[in-house]
Amino acid sequence: MNQNQDLKYWHAINKIEQIGPSRFKKLYNFFPSMELAFFADFKNLKKAGFSEKIADLFTDQRRGIDPDKEFERLLADQIEIITIKDKNYPKLLKEIYNPPALLYIRGNLKKQDEFAVAVVGTRKPSNYGRQVVPMIVQDLTENKITIVSGLAMGIDSLSQETCLASGGRTIAVLGSGVDNNSIYPRINYNLAQEIIENGALVSEYPPGTDPRKEHFPARNRIISGLCLGVLVIEAGESSGALITAHFALDQNREVFSTPGNIFSPNSFGTNNLIKKGAKLVTSSQDVLDELNLSLATEYVKTQSIIPDTPEEAEILKNLSHEPTHVDKIIKKTKLPVSKVNSTLSMMELKGKVKNLGNANYVLSH
Repeated sequence: MNQNQDLKYWHAINKIEQIGPSRFKKLYNFFPSMELAFFADFKNLKKAGFSEKIADLFTDQRRGIDPDKEFERLLADQIEIITIKDKNYPKLLKEIYNPPALLYIRGNLKKQDEFAVAVVGTRKPSNYGRQVVPMIVQDLTENKITIVSGLAMGIDSLSQETCLASGGRTIAVLGSGVDNNSIYPRINYNLAQEIIENGALVSEYPPGTDPRKEHFPARNRIISGLCLGVLVIEAGESSGALITAHFALDQNREVFSTPGNIFSPNSFGTNNLIKKGAKLVTSSQDVLDELNLSLATEYVKTQSIIPDTPEEAEILKNLSHEPTHVDKIIKKTKLPVSKVNSTLSMMELKGKVKNLGNANYVLSH
């Protein structure tokens, strides 16, 4: 079965009510394909681990779903699906408890997005919060860190706007569908379109899904799950941003918080996080140092140099902006001495590497 053939059944099943990550897991662990799962009878659904009530619901609701037509709509709206079985499924997200069985994506996810930090906070930032976000997010972006947030008004959207203005990549995780009619909040519709061009809109909910209240806590586990750490900038005592921070702790991710005025309601949540052990942040360097993300810039720059041959690819893997001696390159690549020397000479002519003298090489840009 080709990939698209099975993808349409993943999508079709995801449109059935009460089939979340746990029940999806029962299906893909029991059935050889999602097509077989979609057309399974009551008896086999029970064998897969469904209760009678859910098996009845499944067989009843699938009658109203046409997998082919539903998949055509996805293609027409340029919405991509990545399933948990796909090699391109985000590595960090796959590690969390109960990861989404599938993700709907508009835009694109890249390898460099593994170097990601979530920035979340209150929907009603103070002037202080509006000062802090650009100061920290711009620096993170310039260090090639992908910014993840929830497109909400306030700190979320401000962090994503700052990232885009700084030429960076950002991912917005929605509690609704990613289709144009479902994007929420509507006030950030234009921002969402910009994000599609310079990152991705992501959701576990199928297109056409309204932004229901119960979706947002579940959405928050994806925000933290995509990241190495979560930074909270201004949050009240019951802010939804604190839910994201708690998910981050459960997922063994770092939690960062900016301190605030002890008299400001917007600082109650962030100050409490610090008291409970969150890393206090006064600059982007605090985040970069704690997560050892100084290597992110080097990685992204390395990836931007496109190798012309397999030998060039091997050599690029072992070069950075710190000098590397040719003997070390030979040892790490396990290529013949003559091949390394000739390839390095050619790469220097192409402007990909620089010879600093004494057989020490660095990336040229």
